[in-house]
Amino acid sequence: MGHHCHTFTNGAALLNELRRESFDLLLLDWELPDMSGLDIVRWVRSNVHDHVPILFVTNRRGERDVVEGLEVGADDFMSKPIRVSELTARVRALLRRAYFEPKAVEECWGRYRFLPAQTSLDVDGKPVPLTQKEFDLALFLFRNLGRLVSRRHLLEGMWKANNPLGSELMSRSLDTHVSRVRIALGLRPENGYRLCAVYGQGYRLEAVQNLETCEN
Repeated sequence: MGHHCHTFTNGAALLNELRRESFDLLLLDWELPDMSGLDIVRWVRSNVHDHVPILFVTNRRGERDVVEGLEVGADDFMSKPIRVSELTARVRALLRRAYFEPKAVEECWGRYRFLPAQTSLDVDGKPVPLTQKEFDLALFLFRNLGRLVSRRHLLEGMWKANNPLGSELMSRSLDTHVSRVRIALGLRPENGYRLCAVYGQGYRLEAVQNLETCEN
């Protein structure tokens, strides 16, 4: 389906990873070797700030099971055996509901106006020269405003890397690009937005105050 996937053989390994990594979607089995999928959903909803879509994939088909899974915080429920076309449709629907899908010609956040088709950015009406990678990174951060995005997540999204953590060069390149974007866009509190590095995890772009976005 074109997604970068990370697999875990038990619940403890997943929970340990969720403490420092960010994911766009979780596919969970109901029965795991060390705990119930329900317990994982409860933990995620109590400890992960962002609402990550969760799809249960299980042998259970009873109405009571479906209701229980949804009530603890799962977003969708799919019974085995897996039908690839149905799984594809459900994953796409969950991602579409959870994350920004650009349709407008321009995308605006306060002083910042992005024109994706032209790969151009205006700040207070003045063009800001950016490379393609810097533009993509800036737009990605604004589309994930307020969300902590892990380094691996950024590298997979921006550099399409299958094993980004194994490349020190790519990691340094990410830090360099983030620094350039921060300076070029003036992402400081006095300008309404702050780009923060979260030690050992990744980056978060925050709105310091409520700013009106321009109408598309």
